[in-house]
Amino acid sequence: MSELDPVRLDAWLAAQVPAVGTIIRQTRFDGGQSNPTYRLDTTTGSYVLRRKPFGALLASAHQVDREYRVIAALHPTGFPVPRPWGLCMDDTVIGSAFYIMEMVEGRTIWDGTMPDLAPEQRRAHYLAMIDTLADLHNTDHVAIGLEDYGRPGNYFERQVARWTRQYRDAETESMPTMERLIDFLSRSVPAQGRTSIVHGDYRVDNLRFAPGVEPRIAAVLDWELSTLGDPVADLTYYLMNWATPADGRAGVMGRTGAATGIPEMSEMLERYCVRTARDAPVALDWYFAFNLFRLASIVQGIKKRIVTGTAANARAQETAARLPALADAAWHFAGRAGA
Repeated sequence: MSELDPVRLDAWLAAQVPAVGTIIRQTRFDGGQSNPTYRLDTTTGSYVLRRKPFGALLASAHQVDREYRVIAALHPTGFPVPRPWGLCMDDTVIGSAFYIMEMVEGRTIWDGTMPDLAPEQRRAHYLAMIDTLADLHNTDHVAIGLEDYGRPGNYFERQVARWTRQYRDAETESMPTMERLIDFLSRSVPAQGRTSIVHGDYRVDNLRFAPGVEPRIAAVLDWELSTLGDPVADLTYYLMNWATPADGRAGVMGRTGAATGIPEMSEMLERYCVRTARDAPVALDWYFAFNLFRLASIVQGIKKRIVTGTAANARAQETAARLPALADAAWHFAGRAGA
């Protein structure tokens, strides 16, 4: 039995986006702990559908309409996002809100060490990643109609409060380390310098690279956490990979330098600052602590969905098991930041 009702979905496509054609096959993608994502092969080509999970959800999570809005605003600028085809907020079609976008052909690189590439290719891929992030932050969000995509100012204060609420809403047990983090982060938020579109989860496996070995980002994916905010949040979230073990995910700690081709963190930071015409952010340890706290709150949400039976990914248990280590890592950087 299909997860997506093909009759209802075909009827909606025919009425709203007839150019997409009629569905021949649907396949759910592996990976992703949040919004279930499907490949739709149709009579006109291949497309991607992202929908909200079924069941009870946290109030501010899984807003597919926001994902669609930012993609639709960025696509005409030439920034690498899939072409948006249609948004449906009617739960009666497939049981939840969803949108349809272009299927971008290319490569997903899951391991930040990029073991299949030569050193010079790795370097080129990493420079493309930091340049693309800088280009996002250089985009004039007002000019493309996203002036109200998030509230201006006090970004980190609002983010600490938001992820504290998310954690509280999904809390399944008492975690003293998370309590200490909530107290420290709320008392020590840094001032905001700039406002830009913030992706919220910019890492190697949320990017679609061009086919072959071309060091070009064909699409930036997974915009669920995007908003307007301080671009330092995105930058430091990405740079956190240099302080994260190289364990088959995005981390590259201990794997940088000329031998591997992966640039040092200092080079990536300098390149970003030149491209965005800004000074390097200070107090990286605070930002690392915040980003790990946020990630721990997200994982707590996954753990809650396991309890309620709405987890979207078969590896949810494995991900949820990382929660204590994430909290401990966040507290480590908090300590370095003066906690």
